[in-house]
Amino acid sequence: MEHDHVRAVDPAVADALENEVDRQRSTLQMIASENHVSKAVLDAQGSALTNKYAEGYPGERYYGGCEYADEVEQYAIDRATELFGAEHVNVQPHSGTQANQAVYFAMLEPGDKILSLDLTHGGHLSHGHPANFVGQLYDVEQYEVNPETGYLDYEGLAEQAEAFDPDIIVSGYSAYPRDIEWERIQEAADAVDAYHLADIAHITGLVAAGVHDSPVGIADFVTGSTHKTIRSGRGGIVMTSEEYADGIDSAVFPGGQGGPLMHNIAGKAVGFKEALEPEFEDYAEQTVANAKALGESLVDNGFSLVSGGTDNHLVLVDLRESHPDTSGGTAEEALEAAGIVLNGNTVPGETRSPFDPSGIRAGTPGLTTRGFDEDDCRTVGDLIARVVDNPDDQSVLEEVREEVESLCAENPLYEDE
Repeated sequence: MEHDHVRAVDPAVADALENEVDRQRSTLQMIASENHVSKAVLDAQGSALTNKYAEGYPGERYYGGCEYADEVEQYAIDRATELFGAEHVNVQPHSGTQANQAVYFAMLEPGDKILSLDLTHGGHLSHGHPANFVGQLYDVEQYEVNPETGYLDYEGLAEQAEAFDPDIIVSGYSAYPRDIEWERIQEAADAVDAYHLADIAHITGLVAAGVHDSPVGIADFVTGSTHKTIRSGRGGIVMTSEEYADGIDSAVFPGGQGGPLMHNIAGKAVGFKEALEPEFEDYAEQTVANAKALGESLVDNGFSLVSGGTDNHLVLVDLRESHPDTSGGTAEEALEAAGIVLNGNTVPGETRSPFDPSGIRAGTPGLTTRGFDEDDCRTVGDLIARVVDNPDDQSVLEEVREEVESLCAENPLYEDE
C-alpha cells in the first residue's frame, strides 16, 4: 500500500504510514474493538469529501455545494435503516462515545441519574466513569456482573434500579463475552419509568448480521460504533424511534458537534453496503465461531475465562488463578513482542490497577477478516499460552513471532499482497 503523494510532501509521515501497514500485515490484530476495513472503505474515507463542510442534515444544510454529501449521507442512513430495522438513524456522531453523549444531552439534565455497568466489570468510560464527562455531569450508580459466574445479574440490576430510581439505564458493554437479554433490562427500565440506552458498539456487526439478538425496537435508544465488528467507516451511530428523532438530531448537531466528517460517513455508507451482502452473515458467524475456538484453546492451556467462555467476538481472560504473578500489562507487552496485539483488561473483582490489570481481552474480528478459521484460532490460543507462560523468555517470543508471521503470510491482509 503506497503513499506516494504523502511521501512527496512529508517523508517522515509516509514512513510512519507504511510502517503501520507493515505492522498490521505482519502481526495478529486481536484488540476486540479493532478490525480491518476493505480497500473500498479506505478509499471512501480518503476521498475528496474530507474537504467538504456539511453542517446540518441531507436537504437542510447550512452550506452550499452539498448535493453529493447529501447523497452519500442518505445512502448511509438508508442502508443502516435496512440493516437494523430502525425507525430513525443518525450517522453523524464521530464516535460511539459521542453517540452516547447525544442521547444523554437529548434526554437528561445535569444531575439526572444514570445506572450503568461498572468499568471493571465490562462497562465503558462513556457509561459513567468519573474521568469521563458522564461521571462529571450526572449522578451515576453502577451495577456489576455476578462475581462467581461472570454473567449479568438481571434480578440484581432490577432491584438496584428500584432502589436508585435512575432516569436512564445503560446496557451494552466493552468487555462482556455473553449474549445480552435486552428485554430483561427493558423490563427493569419500564418498572422505574427510565429510558433504556443499549450501546452495541462492540457487537454492531453481529447484530446487523442477526448473529446476536438486536435491541432495536426494544430499547428507547441504540448506539454503536461503525468500525468494529461491522467494518465500516470510523465513527458512531444513533438509532431510535420517530418519537425521539428530532431531539437526537439536535443533540448531535448543533448540540454536540459541528460539521460531520463526510469522508467517514462515506466509509460508513460503503461498509454498510458490504454488510448487506450475504457474505457478511458468514463473516459474523465465523467471528463468533473463532472466538469460541480461541477460548476453548485457552482453557485447554489452563487459563480461566470470565464467565467460562464466550457467545460473541471476544474472550476475557482472568490471569489471577493460572498466572498470579503475571499482570495483564506484562502479558500484553510480551505478546506484542511476539506479534500478537491485544490489551490488558480489568476483570470482575479487579485487585490490580486498571493501568496494569489482572486480565487480557482478545477478539477475533480482525483475524476473521483475514480468513482465519477455528483451527487457526486454536493455534493462536496455543501461541498466546506459550508467551504468557514464558513472558521473559526471548527465545520463546522469537519462536512465536516466526509462527505468527507464517500465519499472516498464509492469510494476507489484502488480496493483492
